[in-house]
Amino acid sequence: MIPERFLEPLEFAANELKGLLRAENEEDARLVQKGLMLFRQGLVYQLRFEDDKVLATVQDVTPAKVELNLEFIHLSECSCPAEGFCRHQTAVFLQLLSKAKSVSMWIEEWRRPIKEKQTAKNWGLQRAKDLLKSSDQMKKGYDGWVAGFEESFTELLEKQGEPRPYVLPELFQVYLRRMKAGAPVEQEWKLLYLLIGYVFSFKKLMALSKKYGHGEELIDRYYRHLYQSLMEDSVEIMNKLSVHSLPFAFDQYIEKLKDDSAGLITGSFGLDYERAHLYRLLWTHFFKKKEWREAEIHELKSIVKGESSLPALAGYVHLNILERNDEQALSVLNVPNHLMTPYMLYWIDYFSANKDWNRMGPYAEAFIHKLRDYLKQSDDYYACMDFTRMAIKAISPYCLESSKMDLYEKALMETLPYSYSDYEYLLFEKGEFIKWADLQAFIGFDIDSLGKDRIREISKKDPSILLPLYHQAITAHINMKNRDHYREAVRKMKKLRTLYNKLKRQEDWQLFLELLLEKTKRLRAFQEECKRGKLIDA
Repeated sequence: MIPERFLEPLEFAANELKGLLRAENEEDARLVQKGLMLFRQGLVYQLRFEDDKVLATVQDVTPAKVELNLEFIHLSECSCPAEGFCRHQTAVFLQLLSKAKSVSMWIEEWRRPIKEKQTAKNWGLQRAKDLLKSSDQMKKGYDGWVAGFEESFTELLEKQGEPRPYVLPELFQVYLRRMKAGAPVEQEWKLLYLLIGYVFSFKKLMALSKKYGHGEELIDRYYRHLYQSLMEDSVEIMNKLSVHSLPFAFDQYIEKLKDDSAGLITGSFGLDYERAHLYRLLWTHFFKKKEWREAEIHELKSIVKGESSLPALAGYVHLNILERNDEQALSVLNVPNHLMTPYMLYWIDYFSANKDWNRMGPYAEAFIHKLRDYLKQSDDYYACMDFTRMAIKAISPYCLESSKMDLYEKALMETLPYSYSDYEYLLFEKGEFIKWADLQAFIGFDIDSLGKDRIREISKKDPSILLPLYHQAITAHINMKNRDHYREAVRKMKKLRTLYNKLKRQEDWQLFLELLLEKTKRLRAFQEECKRGKLIDA
């Protein structure tokens, strides 16, 4: 939370920045884009408030220290060599703003002048009746709707030649406005119209990206959010429509939408997860006829054999799950392929939502079996943490309902070190202190960081469990080979001596001490610290 005294200065700074950074200026636009990327990637940390200033660190190529002055935003400072307001200051400002207001809304307002100019320049100042012209020309029915979408998309995004990637979001918003303006008045028909429009737009955007050779990196930078927004809007409409029984008049529209949705998961194109997820949602909520699903399974079976497309594999597995063909679905999932792991989260949640615990077992086991290999292929620690959190949350209901806590523990083991806190808590609560100590040794935390209450309780119940942890910590400190760590090693050796005395194993302590002193006889500073700590005679 932001201290209340900063809220008014933040509002003032937000308005000031709109004037300081001009959306029409390409350099300023790039600066805000870079700052937004740093913020969205979670690279702003150590945000704190001191006096009237906001301090933070931004992890860039080299960490940048930022000091924001909200009263006079142009006087803010950054440790990077850039002159004026830089991308790191922008990222910190957006991080701060996100705690009080909507960042998207601020970006939208900041871009408004250039959006208005761009729209006016390319398409003229359009009034409502202009936007509705396509509605007047559009024939009723699915084909008429799609023809209208096609006409608008071509006119706005393709007619002028290849659109610049950074202009695509602006043009696409104009296209969506025109599409929505042509929607039927009746609420249910309007929802169906928009759903068909969003699926069509998703596919057209895919085709445009492929046509102009836009790779995932370029899409990520400029307009991946358009795909995600279309997917999220489609989900929202599906949820609204699925509450009530659909009119029979919808049947022919849904069948045609079903035929057109096949292109979502076939062919080579990036955005694998988004494509597969939209496809799965459509078949779950709308395309429910058994003959449709069986025909689609037959169609996909030949595609899956011929290529290793993840979306096609996910679609094939999903339809078999919907039709309760678990043997066929598991025959794909049990083949070693860690890239299928994130797709399985949806099916685990699907079974949990339906409380279908009997069917869920083999899928949960297959999912857990893939976790370790999937996490190994990523170098992004925070992404692995997030995925582990989702995975553990997904399987927890099944493990609790089916009393399969051994499976839950296996999932925690497979996701180490990212599941450390959950696994540590579980072992300690169950009183499995030997396993708990093995976990600490595996992770390599210093024994002082494990919590005094934990150490105290184990010391009372079974002090011998702590011995290897102290041995490990002492060795680690000695290996650092400096005076401060030698002192810390001696401090822990005194605690270790106390434990050995408590266990009445003084001979073992004496043997350990003699061997250690012999091994470190060349480390004069360590020997001196041992004498100073009265572990050996001066």
